[in-house]
Amino acid sequence: MNSKHRFVLTTLMVASLAACSGSEERRRQANQDFTYLETKPLSNWVLPEGTEPYATNDYAIPNQAFSGEIGAGVDIRSPQQVLALIPGARVVKNVDGVTLVLANSEELAGVWSLTKTMLTEQGIALREQSANRLETEWVSWTNEDDETQVSSRYVIAKSDKPGENNYQIILIDWREGDKDEPVSVINKERYSILMTNLVTSRYDAEVREEARLRAQELVKQIPITMGQDRSGLPVIIARAPYNVFWERLPSLLDELGFTIEGRNRSQGVVEVKFRSPDDQFWTDLGVKPIELDDSTYKLQLGDLGNRTSLNVTDSDGKPITERALESMAPVFGKAIESSNRKANGS
Repeated sequence: MNSKHRFVLTTLMVASLAACSGSEERRRQANQDFTYLETKPLSNWVLPEGTEPYATNDYAIPNQAFSGEIGAGVDIRSPQQVLALIPGARVVKNVDGVTLVLANSEELAGVWSLTKTMLTEQGIALREQSANRLETEWVSWTNEDDETQVSSRYVIAKSDKPGENNYQIILIDWREGDKDEPVSVINKERYSILMTNLVTSRYDAEVREEARLRAQELVKQIPITMGQDRSGLPVIIARAPYNVFWERLPSLLDELGFTIEGRNRSQGVVEVKFRSPDDQFWTDLGVKPIELDDSTYKLQLGDLGNRTSLNVTDSDGKPITERALESMAPVFGKAIESSNRKANGS
């Protein structure tokens, strides 16, 4: 018996414009009607009497047969893109499907193992299976842009040659409702990419979870001190790598009265709103209160290799005073110690 699994694609597909509403057909087609299809064939130009002909090839249309859809068959949806969530991976798209060229054999083995785990968890049965090739049963997709339930079958393969770290997903069969249909070029590309994105998204989620767990373990012994940046200005120094401190920082901020309103990892920016806890909180923590007004602030993290710098600016973009910054350093240190004690149940 064939096993089917239904995916909700809204989390993976590029968001549609809010104005694109209506039926499935309208979301896939150009606005207005298709009266241009009723255009009469071109006829030879008749020159007025007494004029001389002048010819130019500047605007000549090649005389050849062009293949492609017309009218209601034209799909105007934005093309799908493979999510770049596997560092170092190169994407190759062709008529066969989507190929990920991974950085090394270890990463290829990891993605292959993850794929088999994901298929099992999602209830996607396999019609054939070997060491380097998987052929799935029907996978059903839930997509508001399709008028009927669509399903597809895939071949997922990895290279077995040394030095070739290729991972490929190919759509091989297509079904609309209960009727098998030929695999169109558009559907083959679009739904091969969607399946690839399921894998890359799962890979990214696992990498992030592993980073979070490592951060929880490594952050237990992070000394927090005052220091100076390259310009000689005072900053807080956390003696931990950037990625480790970044993962742990949100929980520390939450414990200390900060509410996170925005984060940008690539820029190292955390936007927060501060509301100081009551006096008993600071007494229990064993430190003096942070010398900040209840307001909004921007935390700027810097990657210093095996250390991370932290600076703070106010709502006007001006650095807070050195005294205020110095009041934060021991608080962060105590918060880490307190969190470690809670984690150890002491």
